Amino acid sequence: MDTMSWALGLAVILLLLSFFVWRSGAGRKALRQKTAVAEPSEAMPSEMEEYAGELAGDFWLAPPEPQTKIQPPEIPWYYGSDRLVLMVRDPNWLFAYWEITAAKQEQFRRQYGPLAWSVSRPVLRVYDVTGIAFNGANANNYIDFAISDGVDNWHLEVSRPDTSFCVDVGRIFPDGRFVTLLRSNIVHTPGMDFSNLFDEEWMWIEGIYRTVNRLYAGSSPMLRSEAGKEMVVLPVGLSSSAFNGAKH
Repeated sequence: MDTMSWALGLAVILLLLSFFVWRSGAGRKALRQKTAVAEPSEAMPSEMEEYAGELAGDFWLAPPEPQTKIQPPEIPWYYGSDRLVLMVRDPNWLFAYWEITAAKQEQFRRQYGPLAWSVSRPVLRVYDVTGIAFNGANANNYIDFAISDGVDNWHLEVSRPDTSFCVDVGRIFPDGRFVTLLRSNIVHTPGMDFSNLFDEEWMWIEGIYRTVNRLYAGSSPMLRSEAGKEMVVLPVGLSSSAFNGAKH
């Protein structure tokens, strides 16, 4: 009885061992099959991934590289040349700007003494040169505008319409001597009344002349008629002054 029990128990143990060995082998085989199926999917892109890659290669635009902003060239304050420019602002005002170089100042000191610049004061002298060939000494009259050292532009109230002007920038000594450093161009202020200048020619365009009635299609019949009369009686080449004084 003991022998049979022992044999039966051994058989059960062997049976169980065989079952576990079989299960282990089946599990490993299933794992290998699963891995074999999964590895190609992980290693190789899917069709959607390949299509996305093609799109990325064909149409993807990389962000532009940052570019250095190009700064526009700055207008220099000084050009290193002695000059005085006079401009007309309106019938009553002028505007002048200038540049006096260090070389010009040194020349002034050499000619009038090392302290000449410090003991003199800067002045803008405005000459009325209407109707004359100005040579620096024959102005109709002039007026002085006291300015400050270090400035390089000034607005000048002259209150003289229809007048020609020239300006000197210079230095006045304590004894009243005036020394010109720079001289400007000559300008002429406009008059306060309406201009009496007219165009030399007032030419009618042939196409407009022939189709005048069509140009006034939206106007009243009387206005079209009157406009047609006005244009018909004016000969080609009539000056604007004659146009203004014509009687119809």
